[in-house]
Amino acid sequence: MRSSNSDHRRVQTIVAVAIVGLMCSVPVKADTPHSLPEIEAEAVETIDATPVPAPEAETAVVEEATQPEFEHLADGEASYYGAELAGNRTASGEIFDPSELTAAHRSLPMGTKLRVTNQANGKSVVVRVNDRGPFVKRRIVDISRAAAEKISMIRAGKAQVTLELLR
Repeated sequence: MRSSNSDHRRVQTIVAVAIVGLMCSVPVKADTPHSLPEIEAEAVETIDATPVPAPEAETAVVEEATQPEFEHLADGEASYYGAELAGNRTASGEIFDPSELTAAHRSLPMGTKLRVTNQANGKSVVVRVNDRGPFVKRRIVDISRAAAEKISMIRAGKAQVTLELLR
């Protein structure tokens, strides 16, 4: 036996389909417009599309570049690492590369930047401390070959230098 609930639903469905069918079958008069009404567009002012150059930026006041500050550390003898140490690990853990501007110092923190100036010719180079040394008592710093070339100390192998700390 069917439930009265399902009969009621069936009747509702049949009635809904019948209403939709009747709505679809209503004739449309021939004089009824089948499109949207036309809307008149408002007149728009045309804009000149010629590019206009941007106004010149205000000239910034350029301050003179300040030179890095150096603090005098010591005067003494420097030597340079030979090529035979290339590829070895430095005290900082990096591989020694004679073409980089690096140095060995007994106590300065790794990464410290120093200016090394050859007292004989006034040439200087800024190096980064990445190793410990030198292990010869009278020397104050060992520098890489590239740094030694910059201050013209390759021929002698050592030079009297001034060490300055980059602040």
